[in-house]
Amino acid sequence: MDTAPNNSSEKTAHTLLPDALSGNQVFRLAHRISDAVNTVRIRLAKRWKFIPQTIAYQGYGSTSQVRVLGRVLLTQKPLPGSKAEHAAQNGNQNLRGWRAFTSVPLQFTDVEITIGDVVTHVRADRGGLIDTEVKVHLSPGWHTAVLRAEGTEPVEARIRVIAPDVKFGIVSDIDDTVMVTALPRPFLALWNTFVLSERARMATPGMAVLLDRLTIEHPDAPVIYLSTGPWNAAPTLARFLTRNMYPSGALLLTDWGLTQDRWFRSGQDHKLRNLARLASEFPDMRWLLIGDNGQHDEAIYSEFAQENPHRVAAIAIRQLSVSESVFAGGHSEDGDHTASHVPWIYSPDGAGMAKQLTTLDVL
Repeated sequence: MDTAPNNSSEKTAHTLLPDALSGNQVFRLAHRISDAVNTVRIRLAKRWKFIPQTIAYQGYGSTSQVRVLGRVLLTQKPLPGSKAEHAAQNGNQNLRGWRAFTSVPLQFTDVEITIGDVVTHVRADRGGLIDTEVKVHLSPGWHTAVLRAEGTEPVEARIRVIAPDVKFGIVSDIDDTVMVTALPRPFLALWNTFVLSERARMATPGMAVLLDRLTIEHPDAPVIYLSTGPWNAAPTLARFLTRNMYPSGALLLTDWGLTQDRWFRSGQDHKLRNLARLASEFPDMRWLLIGDNGQHDEAIYSEFAQENPHRVAAIAIRQLSVSESVFAGGHSEDGDHTASHVPWIYSPDGAGMAKQLTTLDVL
């Protein structure tokens, strides 16, 4: 006797199909949840008397265009007369890492940027970040951009304008390059980022002296600190660099969490994208790229150098110590760069790098 085929599984699949969420739908749902969580955080922050504040970061640019960086947040104001207020006024904060993450981003806030007689209006992104280019004619040297966000006091951002004839620049990683952090290992990353006080962070031996010598040898060279660290840590990192006598430079950081088109920001993409941007902004510049062998700096710098061999003066890689490599989950071996058009150097500290850069006529 013939029996009808069993289509129950097909019917079930057909019935469930309209209710199933596609990848894009799940991503949009995640964005709605993220926005809802941020809305709740904003309400709680206002209830706890957090105040809206614009944070200005150092920018850079050419004589015809500059990059302005800042962030709009709800932050906790120190109590009047407290030790925290006194420390903030004198730049002597010693905050534990988690405090940098208590601020709440004000999304899509309108911001007015004034540089001289040029006024530009932009909107902060979903993380409260302002990262925009302003076309303005400026002389080489230091200038000021004034940022005015809705409901906040205006703040000034320093802008370093690079002369057209400057042909040498410096890009340096931060984590395990100028600052010992052992970031790749998750538990230690959490400990170093959220628990340690900022003054417990250690500078990498000899690196401040190296960068200082480089800026003395090349006084007009821009210094860019390119890191996968979060923008929340920017004030802490800026104080660390100043406290340890590193040369002034623009911080190019990133944000954790959702973006417009992916679940998490890629640190490697962030670095490659900014290196490509620097190459476009300063087409005649040759860069010294400084990093370490504990994460992906070698691969990132190698890819950039292969695509832009005439825009890289040298690549300097700090070798992690045995203990640091254990904390960091291992490290790469010194690569074979004999076929590279760009000189590579390896050293565990700044002094060793300085010696090798001297032989390359970079220092």
